[in-house]
Amino acid sequence: MPVDHDLIAAATEVARTRTHGDNHSMAAAGRASDGRVVTAVNVYHFTGGPCAELVLIGAAASQGIYELDVIVAVGDRERGVVPPCGRCRQVLLDYFPRVEVIVGRGEDLRSVPIAELLPETYVWAAHQGGDTVDTEN
Repeated sequence: MPVDHDLIAAATEVARTRTHGDNHSMAAAGRASDGRVVTAVNVYHFTGGPCAELVLIGAAASQGIYELDVIVAVGDRERGVVPPCGRCRQVLLDYFPRVEVIVGRGEDLRSVPIAELLPETYVWAAHQGGDTVDTEN
């Protein structure tokens, strides 16, 4: 899948205009299967507030979006694309086993299947009657 530069631009704009201080320092953007774009910011809290990717899942659901094709996270202060943390990788795999995640920097930007970022994983969705994912390919 080619890199969705418009999605990166959407997340970058949210990171530039909506992140303030330490409480909101990351932005995420996701493209739905129908082409709609949803954005979100993280909610930092010392108790372990949710990352921007997790807030995005809830924001998407609130808009009736239950399938995402691609997602990207961008840091504030022009940090660029930031790969998802381990918890986000697991949640993204469980909710959207076929989602592509934009990772890398500059010329190395690429869109990869979430299963590539979390190989040999436990697939919770399969035990919930959801899609299974082939983590071998």
